[in-house]
Amino acid sequence: MNYSEKLQNVTVLGAAGKMGSGILLLTAIEMADLSLLPENKGKLFVLNAMDTSSEALKGLMKYLKTQVLKAAEKKVIALRKVYEDRADLIDNSEIIDQYVEDVLFIVRPTTNLEAAYESTVIFEAIKEDPELKVKIFTQINQNNKKSPWFCTNTSSIPINVIDSKANLGGRVLGVHFYNPPAIQKLVEIIKTENADMELVEFANMLAKNLKKIVVPSHDFAGFIGNGHFMRDAQYGIAQAEKLMATASFPEAVYMINKVTQDYLIRPMGIFQLIDYVGIDVCQYIMSVMNPYLADENLHCDLLDKMLEIGVRGGQNSDGSQKDGFLKYEKGRVTGFYDLNKKAYVAVDEFQANCDSKLGNPPASVQPWKAVVGNKKKEEVFVAYFNDLKTFDSMGAEIARNYAKRSKEIGLKLVSDKVAFSENDVNTVLLTGFFHAYGPINNY
Repeated sequence: MNYSEKLQNVTVLGAAGKMGSGILLLTAIEMADLSLLPENKGKLFVLNAMDTSSEALKGLMKYLKTQVLKAAEKKVIALRKVYEDRADLIDNSEIIDQYVEDVLFIVRPTTNLEAAYESTVIFEAIKEDPELKVKIFTQINQNNKKSPWFCTNTSSIPINVIDSKANLGGRVLGVHFYNPPAIQKLVEIIKTENADMELVEFANMLAKNLKKIVVPSHDFAGFIGNGHFMRDAQYGIAQAEKLMATASFPEAVYMINKVTQDYLIRPMGIFQLIDYVGIDVCQYIMSVMNPYLADENLHCDLLDKMLEIGVRGGQNSDGSQKDGFLKYEKGRVTGFYDLNKKAYVAVDEFQANCDSKLGNPPASVQPWKAVVGNKKKEEVFVAYFNDLKTFDSMGAEIARNYAKRSKEIGLKLVSDKVAFSENDVNTVLLTGFFHAYGPINNY
């Protein structure tokens, strides 16, 4: 069965979720494009959008229609050739409408898992719960006579654990899309030692057709992305806790967040990134990874405390940021949580004092937005970090130590044989986390 045939009947599990909706969108467009090829004329392509909520599926279909319309408008010239034998389609608007109709025709929203029993490929983007994934995969596998391939979007669970517990015989692959899947270019592909090589070839071809950047990772809990991010977050939390010897909780969090964003020239500070992913999600990913780590304890009591209080972070259904360590109003940071007061403190109350303690970064510093797309950014970073080495301010010292620790984490991922190469680590941080430079560098 070739690539096109494998994609004739597909199911996306968790299709209405944040990750699932993006994976569904990409898959729907790819399947529709295949269905419109002359050699596939008359063949039925079915994409089951499976989720537990009928209401969420309604919202999914609205999202899908909007996004497919945008995609069609961007490639209308190519679509004119696709529909060149359709004399009834004259205007661009008619072609666009027809394409949207063709894509949506493929998608079958459903709350019934049984729909997956006829699929040859299963994409899974459900809750990051190994037991739940195993339970669902086992049920599908036992009832599906087509020996389906499973592509799990897990960001932390070892694939071999899912494979062995669900008795899939190598027919499962980690295909870790980054959030949001429709925009993010990075996909981590993780295979087990006994992985079906046809499945591996299929996943790589799909990623190529979706214009994704593929980074392979060895099958170790957390893989490259979370392998770095979780340890980076743990270090940032530890540094904030150190500062609390002479600063309040919100002040300490503010200073580490500022250093990791402004001094290290990142798109957001480490505590803002934790909020973005979700405090609960970060805590859970650490708990999944920790049992597989022999030489370290990947756990943060502070995350536990925040969740006990009910502060979780994450995003609302419209994509806006929920309050976490930081308070957000209309996309702007307005406060920081105080563990003692159990309330947010306005950033204006302590910002000037904290900035004074940190000191100014070197004059050669540039904001992330200004440097990330700069073709000469290598020269910018060399000059800036050389200047940073000469500064004896509190902020500069924290930044130097943080950069050193970030590099150590990256190198250990390579030496522990999680990442295949230093370049793969850097690619994941550059592409998946939008860093302007990789953690493994000579700055």
